[in-house]
Amino acid sequence: MFQNDLLNGKRILITGGGSGLGRNMARRFMELGGQLVICGRREDVLDETAKQLAAETGGSISAHRLDIRDPEAVDETVGAIWQEGPVDILVNNAAGNFLARTETLSHRALDAVINIVLHGTSYMTLACGKRWIEEGRKGNVLSIVTTYAWTGSAYVVPSAMGKAGVLAMTRSLAIEWGPKGIRLNAIAPGAFPTEGAWSRLVPDEKMAEEYETRNPLGRPGRHDELENLAVYLASDQSEYITGEVVTIDGGDWIGGAGQFNYGAKLSNADWEKMKGK
Repeated sequence: MFQNDLLNGKRILITGGGSGLGRNMARRFMELGGQLVICGRREDVLDETAKQLAAETGGSISAHRLDIRDPEAVDETVGAIWQEGPVDILVNNAAGNFLARTETLSHRALDAVINIVLHGTSYMTLACGKRWIEEGRKGNVLSIVTTYAWTGSAYVVPSAMGKAGVLAMTRSLAIEWGPKGIRLNAIAPGAFPTEGAWSRLVPDEKMAEEYETRNPLGRPGRHDELENLAVYLASDQSEYITGEVVTIDGGDWIGGAGQFNYGAKLSNADWEKMKGK
């Protein structure tokens, strides 16, 4: 269903594109003809990723070191990228998160996450959006959020606050910028294991296994599943979709929301007992 030339002629900018989900999305976009630009804070990681993905796919990719928490640096870097050629699609993937009891956090810990997740994502979106509007170009923004953007979550409160803001931005700008030909959507992934995120959020092996399999499908997500969803939302085939967040979590969040979903833990014997009551 994904034609090899699906993203031909599309220039795609991915934040946090040097590793994890960002790197994997970049590879998939390149396999389908996308011209990639990746940015992140670690120049050596970016350069190595660009070199490997170019070799693996034979596609076009460039890398720019950028700390998206710095609004001046964001505008300067996006301007430099635009000089090489306008961007068609922005993927807001860069994030920061850690597991902690909220009462132990300092204001610096709060800022460390929110400055990346909310401020950095907003800076990147505005930097691209202003240029699209000024040039009368169509644009497409895809942001990686999370299901607790709307439910909230204990122990990752700064991330929940930041992701909720990104989701609000996505829905708000979809209305404001839709008439200008700019779409904004989001993806809310569940458990998609990556080395970096898992070391900070689920360092215990037993905890990781429980987290990855607690959803109704009983397994973690495969990276190709998320990559292909991102491809669809980035492509022209989804041009009538805007202001949406697509959940891909094996039914995890909704499985925990139902008041009587504990029934899944009842045995056959338990259900037989219930018949006589």
